[in-house]
Amino acid sequence: MPGAMEMLLNRVRGHQRVPSDSKEFHEVTKRDAQIQLEVELDKLLKTSNDELKPFLSGEMGRFSALFQRFLSEDGPSVAWEKIQKLPEDAIRHYDTLSLPKEDQIREMLDKLVVIKLNGGLGTSMGCHGPKSVIPVRSDLTFLDLTVQQIESLNKQYNANVPLVLMNSFNTDEDTEKIIRKYKGFQVQIHTFNQSCFPRISKDSLLPVAKDMDIDKDIESWYPPGHGDFYESFQNSGLLKQFLDEGRVYCFLSNIDNLGATVDLKILNKLLHEKASNGDSVEFVMEVTDKTRADVKGGTLIQYENKLRLLEIAQVPNEHLDDFKSVKTFKFFNTNNIWAKLDAIDRVLSHKTLNMETIVNHKTLDSGVRIIQLETAVGAAMKCFDGSIGINVPRSRFLPVKKTSDLLLVMSNLYSLKGGSLCMSPQRMFPTTPLVKLGDNHFSKVKEFLGRFATIPDLIELDHLTVSGDVTFGRGVSLRGTVIIIANHGDRIDIPAGAVLENKIVSGNMRILDH
Repeated sequence: MPGAMEMLLNRVRGHQRVPSDSKEFHEVTKRDAQIQLEVELDKLLKTSNDELKPFLSGEMGRFSALFQRFLSEDGPSVAWEKIQKLPEDAIRHYDTLSLPKEDQIREMLDKLVVIKLNGGLGTSMGCHGPKSVIPVRSDLTFLDLTVQQIESLNKQYNANVPLVLMNSFNTDEDTEKIIRKYKGFQVQIHTFNQSCFPRISKDSLLPVAKDMDIDKDIESWYPPGHGDFYESFQNSGLLKQFLDEGRVYCFLSNIDNLGATVDLKILNKLLHEKASNGDSVEFVMEVTDKTRADVKGGTLIQYENKLRLLEIAQVPNEHLDDFKSVKTFKFFNTNNIWAKLDAIDRVLSHKTLNMETIVNHKTLDSGVRIIQLETAVGAAMKCFDGSIGINVPRSRFLPVKKTSDLLLVMSNLYSLKGGSLCMSPQRMFPTTPLVKLGDNHFSKVKEFLGRFATIPDLIELDHLTVSGDVTFGRGVSLRGTVIIIANHGDRIDIPAGAVLENKIVSGNMRILDH
């Protein structure tokens, strides 16, 4: 068995297709791997609480199906030569969309559900608990801003747009406590949990968990990516509830994308215009123009006469440069998605939902190398009819992944209105500055905030690079291209009121109290 398994593991270890001794040999190996996994999952289920067993059995069944899909995928899921030219009407430009009539808006909003992906933790930015509770602007968190946006919409149009949070087992408990403070707000908040799957050993392809007590060994479990949304949404009962209420579309985005607000032009297009074949548009992916900073982002392609998402993980090595080319692939996926609720229900009930597996490699604190199998929500695009892309302004893609993004959204580049960030009219061009802050001194939110007496004026900034032990005094202005590098052992204090325009600052500059 180890020899057979070794061949199967070649793909896990990063190899592409490997010639096999025989197709039959591979099929037997895969069948053995699947059987072994199911034996281990049964053992895990035997350790579960009787009350939870039916639910957990369903979860493990879904994991087993995902594992089976992973085994059946040989090599890259895209044959490069089969990529077709995008049809002219595949991606609509946002500027061609029209605003609805004022008297239609309330009725339109009552057909909408807003869903935020809220499964991530703030650990990469040095914070504990859900990422959505990191303060990003005027002491307001991602969650505060999201609730304000929806409430503002509901009040303005006397509508009833519900907000749904897809939590993970990592964020659920904390989120439930936090949302109590929104009780008096004019917005209904619903939550549901995405699945919780076992991490599997890279060497044996078997679960590393020994029992179903997740809290006892949380490192052995993971939430399987946002592609899990569809089934978890249906299993929560919310999909049926919203369909029964007469809701038609959902708008789904990452909670850390502060640009992903409800857009009336896109909603108007979905509710009042048909696809080119005369049917309703069932799926919209918002894309935006690719820059050199976005070369790894997923893009849209036409493949087997269907519009679909192409992720970097699906690209054969010899075509990576083509994929990253801004000329070849002009757009990238913002992960702002609009989908028709009855179409989600259909693809789930017909079992036609088919998303490629993403193999995510990690090493646990214990040193055990594991893989976790995930799926991406946008990969379901090919399973829907009448899918289109909409090329939206960059302002709809404002994610906060690092403290460099936080610097931008906290600055005077943006003002806050009804929970939405609007770029200052004083900025001469609509693109955001490129900011790179050194990981050693700026990657954690608390330390980052301690290095700025006040957030600098960035209205005229194009590019900022900061590296090393650097602090900023009050009222600093940064313009053009500014590079500040403190070498190891040196420290640079930018004095209060300093104006740096197209400057390189290096060496050692300290301002001491007299």
